[in-house]
Amino acid sequence: MNLIKNVLKRRTEYFNPSKENAYIELGNSILNMVYEMDTEGREIIVVCIGTDRATGDALGPLVGDFLFDGGFDYSVAGTLQYPVHALNIRETINNIYTEYNNPFVIAVDASLGMTKDIGLITLSNTHLFPGKGVNKKLPAIGDISITGIVNQSGKPGSALLQNTRLYMVKNMAECIGNALLYANDYLSSPL
Repeated sequence: MNLIKNVLKRRTEYFNPSKENAYIELGNSILNMVYEMDTEGREIIVVCIGTDRATGDALGPLVGDFLFDGGFDYSVAGTLQYPVHALNIRETINNIYTEYNNPFVIAVDASLGMTKDIGLITLSNTHLFPGKGVNKKLPAIGDISITGIVNQSGKPGSALLQNTRLYMVKNMAECIGNALLYANDYLSSPL
């Protein structure tokens, strides 16, 4: 008997935010991943990780602001005013799992990657490790995760986050925010 049969294989998809209707493609992929997972009766929480103290790391808080301004129906943690970052992420995770019974967490964060992937957005059907690109040991978060590849990986990672173009980060944040708002319209409607 194959006991691993019902476990989803790790899958990561890439999206180019400068492509026309990229947010719709990303939104549809978010919906597909949510529907593939056991989300019945689970409250959706979007955790937008990062800080405005480093341009590249502002992706998550920008997405959080975008969702608040766009009328997102689900809970959001992490904005420019109230960021979720290395100093408070453990407390934020504890609060989420205390306040909500078995929440479905969508984690959003900036990431570092290969030069050819800079500017792309990824969607994975698994958690992410915030701060990994800058050698921080923080807890994993997310049932699914969305990242924006803001610069190339390498040392020192924190310097790379400081030298990231805000324009690119803003465009990725708008694409991710629009994709989540697009998915929101379908998730908040009865099937």
